[in-house]
Amino acid sequence: MTRSLIHPPGAVPEAIAARLRELGPGFNLPEVQALYAPLLRDQPREGVVRHEGLRYGGHERHQLDVFVPAGDGAGARCPVLVWFHGGGFIRGSRQARANVGWWGARQGFVTVLPDYRLAPESRWPSGPQDVAAVWAWLQAQAEALGGDPEAIVLAGESAGAAHVAAATLGRRFQPEGWRPAGAALFSGPYNARLEGLARPQFGIATPDPRNEAYFGSDPADWDAASLVDHIDAAPLPLWISVAERDLLQMQVQAGELFARLVSRHGFAPELRLLREHNHFSAGHSFNTADETVSAPLADFVRRCAAAAGR
Repeated sequence: MTRSLIHPPGAVPEAIAARLRELGPGFNLPEVQALYAPLLRDQPREGVVRHEGLRYGGHERHQLDVFVPAGDGAGARCPVLVWFHGGGFIRGSRQARANVGWWGARQGFVTVLPDYRLAPESRWPSGPQDVAAVWAWLQAQAEALGGDPEAIVLAGESAGAAHVAAATLGRRFQPEGWRPAGAALFSGPYNARLEGLARPQFGIATPDPRNEAYFGSDPADWDAASLVDHIDAAPLPLWISVAERDLLQMQVQAGELFARLVSRHGFAPELRLLREHNHFSAGHSFNTADETVSAPLADFVRRCAAAAGR
């Protein structure tokens, strides 16, 4: 499923784009939440059945919500999209991305929003372990929910992207029979050593409240957790994206991951620049009039499902 670099179709609505340009690339999550709140308050939810608080493991955060297209479907099995939220390894929740669930089910996907364990209580490699646990749970439960266990696309933003990347690109985390149909990575960190050593250049505080909580403060631990140095999985359909106004360290690491995958590991990922967006706005845009991110992702999921034999 090779494609050249493609930019999302259409344009971000000008009022939103203007505010995002004003905010720039810094840490501006509260401002982005306020920008999209009026759009998400009235987001469409029709035609969707929501199952809340299903358990996929023993930890209190091993819960997920599933959004299912309503209707009998005449026995058809839908592609499955799993979205892992962000939060810098130390915060975040599935409820904050309910818009992705409503949107995905309205696209015809069984859409799964898991929580996962957080630092500092749970450290590396709890993230990829939880991604693998969700995939294993879906192997047993997807059909009952109307989904196709052979057509599961794993997606994540920020810390969630790091967890999805580690699970899909490192065989040590993959359970028997592991076969996701594809993976989509949005603005993730993939090189813990680089972030630890380049804090002044990236404007990261010392001590780092997110990376050290999850990866620890020992550079040897950063080496072990730096995904770019430990890729050993077979190629699969893969989307790598960063935002035009992303945090600088995310832009650098997306480029590094893409270069390693192509030059050393035989991958041909899709590489996408999300025009006008910043680190936080892409996830907020789902299920709004801004389809610059969601429309290409829907196309990617459908192509992954088709390639998986649908």
